[in-house]
Amino acid sequence: MICISNLSKFYGNFQALYGINLEFPQGAVIGLLGPNGAGKTTLMRIISGYMPATSGTCIIDGIDIHENPREAQKAIGYLPEHPPLYPEMTVREYLGFAAGIKGVPKKSIPARIDAAAAQAGIEHRLNQIIGTLSKGYRQRTGIAQALIHEPKLLILDEPTSGLDPNQIIEIRNLITGIAAHRTVILSSHILPEVQNACKTIVIIHNGRVAAEDTHEGLAVKTSGGETIKVRVHENSESAAMLLKEKLSFQSSVAKDGIITLMDKDMSKKRGLIAKTLVHAGYDLLELSSASASLEEIFHKLTLSEKNSPGPDISE
Repeated sequence: MICISNLSKFYGNFQALYGINLEFPQGAVIGLLGPNGAGKTTLMRIISGYMPATSGTCIIDGIDIHENPREAQKAIGYLPEHPPLYPEMTVREYLGFAAGIKGVPKKSIPARIDAAAAQAGIEHRLNQIIGTLSKGYRQRTGIAQALIHEPKLLILDEPTSGLDPNQIIEIRNLITGIAAHRTVILSSHILPEVQNACKTIVIIHNGRVAAEDTHEGLAVKTSGGETIKVRVHENSESAAMLLKEKLSFQSSVAKDGIITLMDKDMSKKRGLIAKTLVHAGYDLLELSSASASLEEIFHKLTLSEKNSPGPDISE
C-alpha cells in the first residue's frame, strides 16, 4: 500500500529528512512518533502529496505521489492537526463541498455524506452549523471529510489535540473502528493513544527512522531483552540470588519485593522460573511480563541523541 524509498527533503540548505525507507501493506495501522522538529510532519506532508520530496520516491497504492499526485491522492484521506473547517456552513454543506472537490460523482454525494457521517458518529449533527459544534464534534467532522471519498489510506495528524479525556476516548474508539477497513497513519504526542491503537510504531528522530517495530518488539530491542516481574511471599533477595545462580538471569529487587528479571529469550524460560522457585520452597505469587512503556522507549531513543550534532548536510 505504501512504499517509501530513499526519501530526502531539503528546505534550502537545511535537510529535514535523510533517506527514509518504509513499507506498509494494506490494512496496517502505523503510529508515527518523533520529537518536535524530528521531520514527521514533513514526512506526512510528502506522503499526502502536500509537498514534494527533494529525492527518493513515495508510492501510494501503486502510484508515485510525485509523478501523479492527483491520481495518488484519490486513495488518501488527510486530517491535519487543525481541520480546514468553515464555521458558517452546516456539517452537511461542508461534507458536500469536500466531496465535490475530491471528485465524488454528484449523484453519489448524498449517500457518501450519510456514510461518512455515520462512520464519524455525527449523523445527528448534519444540519448543525459547524461554528456551534464542540471541539470533539469538529474533530469528528474533520475525520468525516477525510473519509468522504472512501480512501484506502487515512492520515491523521494529532486527531485528539485539545480534546478532554472523554472526547479523547471517543475519538480513539472511532479511529480503531475506522482502521479495521483501511491503512491508517496516526501521528500523536499522546503516546498511550498510539500504543493502544497502532500495531506498528515508527519513531522519527533527527530526520531518520530511529526505530520501526511493534511496541513489544521495540521494548525488547531497547532493553536488550524481555523483562519478567516475579513476586514471592517472602525472602525476595534470596529468591533473586537463586534465579541468578541457577538460570543466569540479570536481576534486581525493588523495595516492594518485586524481582525484575531480564533475558534475551524469556519465553522459553518462564516455566523454569516457576519450577525453580516452587522446588526451592518459595511461594510464587506473581510471574508476569513487564515491557517498557512506549514513553520509556521514546525517551531512550530520542533523548540520548538530543544534544548530538546532526549529520553534515554539506557532503
